[in-house]
Amino acid sequence: MPCERKPMRYGHSEGHTEVCFDERGRFIVTCGNDGDVRIWEGLDDDDPKFITVGEKAYSLALKNGKLVTAGSNNTVQIHTFPDGEPDGILTRFTTNATHVTFNSSGSRVAAGSSDFMVKVVEVSDSSQQKTLRGHEAPVLSVTFDPKDDFLASSSCDGSVVVWNIEEQTQVISWPLLQKTNDVTNAKSLCRLAWQPRAGKFLAVPVDTKVHLYERGSWDHVSTLSDDLLTQPINVVTWSPCGRFLAAGSVGGLLTVWDANSKLCVERQKHEKGFTVCGLAWHPSGGQIAYTDTEGCLCLLDGLSTSASDGDAPKAPAKKPAKDYDALFDDDDDDRLVDEGLSGANSPVKKREDEDEDDFLMPATGRVRNRGAFLDDENSLDTGSLKLGRDKFGDDDNDDNDTGSAIVPPSAAPPVPLRPVYEGPLPTHPQKAFQSGSTPAHLTHRFMMWNSVGIVRGYNDEQDNAVDVEFHDTAVHHAMHLSNSLGHTVADLSQEAVLLACPGTDELASKLQCLHFSSWDTNKEWMVDLPSGEDERALCLGRGWAAVATSVQMLRLFSIGGVQREVFSLPGAAVCMAAHGEQLMIVYHRATGFDGEQALGVQLLQLGRRKRQIINGEPLPLTLRSHLTWLGFTAEGTPCYVDSDGVVRMLNRSLGNTWTPVCHTRETCKSKSDHYWVVGVHENPQQLRCIPCKGSRYPPTLPRPAVAILPFKLPLCQTSTEKGQMEEQFLRSVLFHHHYGFLSSGGYEVDEDGQTRSQKEQQELLMKMFALSCKLEREFRAVELAELMTHNVVPLAIRYASRSRRMALAQRLSELALEKSNQVQEEEEQDEEEPEYSGIRRPSGFGQSEVTGRRHSNRQREEEEEEEEEEEERGEEEDAQEMETEETTETRKRVNPFAKEAGSPVMPSLTPLGKVGRANPFKLAGSTKPSAPSGQPRVTNILDNMTSSRKSAPLAGSAGKANKAPVLKPLAPRPKPRSKTQSTLLHMTGTKAASKKTPDSTEPPADQQKQPEVPPPASPAENTENKRPKTGFQLWLEENRKNIVADHPDMEETDVIKDAMGRFRTLSADERLSWTERAKGQSGDAADLKKRKRGGEGGEDVEKETGPTGADENIAKKKKSLDPSSKLSAFAFNKN
Repeated sequence: MPCERKPMRYGHSEGHTEVCFDERGRFIVTCGNDGDVRIWEGLDDDDPKFITVGEKAYSLALKNGKLVTAGSNNTVQIHTFPDGEPDGILTRFTTNATHVTFNSSGSRVAAGSSDFMVKVVEVSDSSQQKTLRGHEAPVLSVTFDPKDDFLASSSCDGSVVVWNIEEQTQVISWPLLQKTNDVTNAKSLCRLAWQPRAGKFLAVPVDTKVHLYERGSWDHVSTLSDDLLTQPINVVTWSPCGRFLAAGSVGGLLTVWDANSKLCVERQKHEKGFTVCGLAWHPSGGQIAYTDTEGCLCLLDGLSTSASDGDAPKAPAKKPAKDYDALFDDDDDDRLVDEGLSGANSPVKKREDEDEDDFLMPATGRVRNRGAFLDDENSLDTGSLKLGRDKFGDDDNDDNDTGSAIVPPSAAPPVPLRPVYEGPLPTHPQKAFQSGSTPAHLTHRFMMWNSVGIVRGYNDEQDNAVDVEFHDTAVHHAMHLSNSLGHTVADLSQEAVLLACPGTDELASKLQCLHFSSWDTNKEWMVDLPSGEDERALCLGRGWAAVATSVQMLRLFSIGGVQREVFSLPGAAVCMAAHGEQLMIVYHRATGFDGEQALGVQLLQLGRRKRQIINGEPLPLTLRSHLTWLGFTAEGTPCYVDSDGVVRMLNRSLGNTWTPVCHTRETCKSKSDHYWVVGVHENPQQLRCIPCKGSRYPPTLPRPAVAILPFKLPLCQTSTEKGQMEEQFLRSVLFHHHYGFLSSGGYEVDEDGQTRSQKEQQELLMKMFALSCKLEREFRAVELAELMTHNVVPLAIRYASRSRRMALAQRLSELALEKSNQVQEEEEQDEEEPEYSGIRRPSGFGQSEVTGRRHSNRQREEEEEEEEEEEERGEEEDAQEMETEETTETRKRVNPFAKEAGSPVMPSLTPLGKVGRANPFKLAGSTKPSAPSGQPRVTNILDNMTSSRKSAPLAGSAGKANKAPVLKPLAPRPKPRSKTQSTLLHMTGTKAASKKTPDSTEPPADQQKQPEVPPPASPAENTENKRPKTGFQLWLEENRKNIVADHPDMEETDVIKDAMGRFRTLSADERLSWTERAKGQSGDAADLKKRKRGGEGGEDVEKETGPTGADENIAKKKKSLDPSSKLSAFAFNKN
């Protein structure tokens, strides 16, 4: 009985779903957890008619144009069919009905309920009801005897009962099932089935077997079983002829037995292993429809049974007793002998060339290659056949036909001993699919949805076409293409549209490219694939197109149609994706077991020097899931999504491992809801996807709305403050690796974004450091300091010393010294690199490519160095005269010396030039910095968190011997430090910024010794010039110590509030005198600015240093040296 499993359809939301055919087999009717009854004209019906019967529909039955449903409103309703008009309420229960069924004539309906009762109602007159009482738990199922005398029911009390309908009494009860308290907790639905026509046998699913009971005597006459059934059977149903019995199990296995010979004639596995909860046989006997607990509808087609098979039990009696061939007359029985072998009629061989459209899972037939793990399967079949011949081949009269067809359990001989494979079963390999597309069996579908645009396919009576729509119409206008070739897969890029169609017996598989960005007039080309080779996946990169084929080959074309490369894949391709010069291929590397998919991934770089970055590594997936989306982020980092909703991204810094960054199912309201991913962005961190209610993919109309989900790494204890900061830091690091990758590949990078990300990471480290100190975790604090840059460690030292943790401060100072030495060594290595970088070039991969570019660009960089110095020096002086608040124009201004194609970029914070860098800890005989020289240096390090690169070109130009490359891409425009300091240290008022002015304006000792290197002008001066101090600020500086002494636990904002109250209590004359003093200070600052402007014309920069330093010394004398005032700059205050 070879049959074909059709692709799965999503019919209802997740939950119990039932199915039946109408009497002529024209319609498939389903009901589900969404309260709808859907009427399908076929499995390919994209727009089935539906009837809403309530919040939920638990069961349905159809006969004589009447549709009966059991809904969540505790009623059994009746509708006309197929119009769906309400026709009244048949009966009511005190709770919801669980199962309904018609008798053979359609005149009666039986319904079982969770209130332990069974009712039999006349359809023509619902007032004529019979109630069957006796069950002690909710009723699971009911079924009529074909002769309408008896009714059988199963219940959660563990019993299966046969009732006499007229007398309303129990005929017999069998305690066969496990007891439960509710239908939802039952291991099996135990859907009973009475043999049609004669009604000789009642089939009862009991665990993994089906018991057959004889009508009248009620004896257990036979048991149908199968070695591969390991989970309870949920539902059974007879074929219309009454010869075959089909069963669906909890594990998704579908089994068909010949009731006469007790042989399993067909096995099919649910595509995804979901529990089968509804089963219906087509009136012709050629199809079986089944539904699962996820709301899906599936179909088995090609079951070769016919009405004449109903007389099959009598056939052996007409043959001679010794004629062994009597058992093999029917074509279905030929299948039994052939089962497990690979012949012309074997479904295994027949399906090798099939190409089903559903991309979710493959639609294969039986357990593939069962002979590989079931040794000599025919030995069991032959033994069973002989057993059948001995028992019913010798009987000639019809009266004994029942006894001849079924072997009593007591008379059955033991099964011959043979090895049985009991290990994990192989998983059906996932079918190839196109990422960003919906299943191909839909008439209206998305062929591609990506960051460039949308490709829609239409295939109905009116039109067979492809529509291409661009998100940005500046790329190209929308296109409408006729689809006469029947293209099924597509991809879209900024340059072209790529389409492909499968081959037929007459025509080869074709690849068609519409190169709309071409400058010539002929913008289209087409290629025929070799005979017997079909496309499986395709993608478009920058300047090239790739197609993976059915013979495990990958063909690479230029965007103009030139065949560039062809190579073999290690396994059958599943999906491909491209971004720029990167090509990612996912394929089957082996057979998976127990629901797992064994996928491998290759990542190729197809630039000038082609190389393989990932070579056949296993692709990690969630347990029992499959791949649903594959692609790149907008910044070029590979990522993918599995059917469990987990998004994973490549972590280049950890040896090309995959890190889970989001779990979309956590944000779904229902288990049947999903998110359909269309794009991933790293900056800003966004997962762009379409919410799909009750399905896995969206409809084409109405146009779906795109939602944005945040990323969240699955770290431990993210509900705590520590866990949240750790997750933010790790995510920030992971999502900013692309800066280094892009810069090493010669791409432009967002310098402002890179600077912001580095600053964000250092802020998070400082917060975690402060939290560790607060929790008395000094070792952890040192671990966090090791992650900081050498410019930020002094901040941690200051915090530790202010917190009176001298041992911690000592260790941190040693760490700072190590980091400073490391930076110095790295710079020396960078200087030496050009001398030997050419020697390493033959190695071919990785670093040699980067260093080669450095060597080639070094000469050009040195020529531009002097010109850039003059420009940047002028920019610095301009920046000092600008407003301290940054405007959006300042942030967005493009650096005219932005990075060229080959200049090297280091993703970490770049240190100051070797000449201009001063080590604050290099003091004779002491590792602890003293206050006079340490404090000004620490303040400059503070500033360096956002503007350290400004002085790098100047330092490099001071001495021509310093040949370190100018890191142009990482040199942002100078920004006011007062603002960045307030962000970093959480300052709440202008007071803190003004207090730092004297410190930041005094140059460090090392810079004073080297007058040829100009120190970076402190933007704190600009703050001073643009915003003069008020009298209140001046008064607060001198009186803060008293306020803090009175209230040591007070926060910074409370200190300012208290100070304002005290300042108001002063007399008017006193307040006026403070204001005059403040104006006097601002006048000094104004004079300083005038002197600076006057010196810009022809004086050297070092001439400005003298007067500036003098004014700074005057300002420093006025400054309060109270240490408690400095603590206000930190995120945490220590008592």
